[in-house]
Amino acid sequence: MLNVQHLTFSYKKTPILKDISFKVNAGENLAIIGESGSGKSTLLNLIYGEFDLNQGQIFWKDTEILGPKYNLVIGYEFMKYVHQEFDLMPYITVAENIAKHLSRFYPEEREERTNELLNVVELEAFANVKVKTLSGGQKQRVALARALAKQPEIILLDEPFSHIDNFKKQSLRRNVFKYLKDKNITCIVATHDKEDVLGFADTMIVLENQQILEQGKPEALYNNPKTPLIASFFGEFNMIDDKIVYANRLEVVEKSNLKATVITSYFKAYHYLIEADLNGEKVFFEHHTSIEKGQEVYLSISE
Repeated sequence: MLNVQHLTFSYKKTPILKDISFKVNAGENLAIIGESGSGKSTLLNLIYGEFDLNQGQIFWKDTEILGPKYNLVIGYEFMKYVHQEFDLMPYITVAENIAKHLSRFYPEEREERTNELLNVVELEAFANVKVKTLSGGQKQRVALARALAKQPEIILLDEPFSHIDNFKKQSLRRNVFKYLKDKNITCIVATHDKEDVLGFADTMIVLENQQILEQGKPEALYNNPKTPLIASFFGEFNMIDDKIVYANRLEVVEKSNLKATVITSYFKAYHYLIEADLNGEKVFFEHHTSIEKGQEVYLSISE
């Protein structure tokens, strides 16, 4: 179990995180979300032991995670961290990067493990290609595989799919998160992308103003967003009578007390997102077809 207790951290007297506490059980997936500058990456750095805490403690099982004041070498054998900077060796191949820290005394196991991870990150065809020739997204996939090579007990991922194109992103997410679950590896993901969270995270934490604004299961936070910040993570929303209403919970009806005038329609593949004017305020709702600009519609909030 990862146990973060009353963590507080400042950088050059600037408060970054205040009184952060949470627990993550072995094999669970925790997503950390928040706006840019909210402290997501800093929190991962602290969990890894890259900085010294001002207050609080961090434990993995019975081991206290300590910073550079106490450790000459940053990091722990049981934990891996995939930064946004990949720190790969450019002049050797993809397979050699992945196998770099695996024992040479067991060549068959080493090769089998490397091939397994090449499959997880969908880079089998690039096994013998030098890393320097790869795209940013491909390098990110190599970094993921290399971090998993020695099968850590816990892995920290900072925007792990941000450089990967949409053609590969969905299948790669499924592969990586399934692998982590199958191997009972605890995963902490810092992300701004809801697709990294929905369907994968057991729990999510929302950071705002250096503190935990909310934490819980993604379904609970989606169904009962306490603030516009939380709602905005999941998609388009509106404030109607001081209540948060998602765009997909507004529907066109024959008559209601919500009368809006259509401004424009946005094609979203499986639906149209309609922007309209409701009593001088912009409102967004989903519809199965586009609606002519200027057309008046009545809206109802579905449960």
